[in-house]
Amino acid sequence: MLAGAAQAVTCAEDRVIVSGDWGQAAFRAEIADEPAERSQGLMNVPQMGTMEGMLFVYPEPTHATFWMRNTLIPLDMLFFDETGTLTALHENAVPMDETTIDGGQGVQYVLEINGGMARRLGIEEGDLMAHPALGEDAALACE
Repeated sequence: MLAGAAQAVTCAEDRVIVSGDWGQAAFRAEIADEPAERSQGLMNVPQMGTMEGMLFVYPEPTHATFWMRNTLIPLDMLFFDETGTLTALHENAVPMDETTIDGGQGVQYVLEINGGMARRLGIEEGDLMAHPALGEDAALACE
């Protein structure tokens, strides 16, 4: 278990916290929890602030796949299971590319952040996410 995983963090609806052995980062995030919002994603968004992103919330674990059609900026995609544990990471997805990005089975949350940010921060598989959407199953609890 990660150091700090047993402690709770202060959560907010518009903020996603990612925590690992490297430390902790908070991203101001737009929430995509309806099918139309998830389909739209970050398409046609010309830029995003450094510590901003979009959190995709699925009603239950699923096989999550993405593509970059009509997405104008490079993105890192962080795939989390129902506990908020990072199970897969795709770095620097290429703008406008229609190649399928497969996050795997059992994904319930996907955080899209600026391309290259995961590497700069040291984010890696096994790290934990905190957000109110996780509820009681969260490996990293909200206060």
